[in-house]
Amino acid sequence: MKKKQFLITEDGSHTLYLPDLDETYHSIHGAIQESNYVFIERGLNYFAEKENVEKLRIFEVGFGTGLNTLLSAIYAEKHQLFLQYESIEPFPLEKDEIQKLNYPIITDWLFSDDLFQNIHNSSWNEWIGISTYFQLRKVKAKIQDYEGSGMFDVCYFDAFAPSKQPEMWNSEILEKFFLLLNHKGIFVTYCAKGQLKRDLKSIGFEVETLPGPPGKMQMVRAIKP
Repeated sequence: MKKKQFLITEDGSHTLYLPDLDETYHSIHGAIQESNYVFIERGLNYFAEKENVEKLRIFEVGFGTGLNTLLSAIYAEKHQLFLQYESIEPFPLEKDEIQKLNYPIITDWLFSDDLFQNIHNSSWNEWIGISTYFQLRKVKAKIQDYEGSGMFDVCYFDAFAPSKQPEMWNSEILEKFFLLLNHKGIFVTYCAKGQLKRDLKSIGFEVETLPGPPGKMQMVRAIKP
């Protein structure tokens, strides 16, 4: 397996490039920009404002660099919204790779570095209090083997692209998210493939095609009725 490469994306934040897959962990048009747009603004913030909640549960597929987790923790602290956040990842990064990531420097929040270190230093497979408003459980497993710990309000689906990991985008996997979500729960992803939208609709989701972040024309948000 070839070594991962660090790249600077257009907003100055890092992503990792996997030569074996010819794929990056985040958009080269801006890693933080894409994560904020797709998962925070169109996912977390959308649900929190729509349902006017003080507490919610998030499930993420693809912990990866921990970027979505960090941005969600920052959101929780800024808005004093209690988040229980569960993230699944079968192949965690090495410690030296994590420490090279520049997200704490790029994100606009005084305590970003503390949050980032707490997130990555927390134990796997158990609930850990990361901060006042953020509780995390990192699960070291494949989604195919995942056994849920409860029902969720928001699902971030941040797997590698369907062309790189088609087994992650089949109906059987997508149905898991439908079953894991509460009534009115939402599923968000950067992908907007026609097959994905058809599969989500056939499972029972109400599917929205939204404008995408820079570099992508569209993204998908699906709601469980």
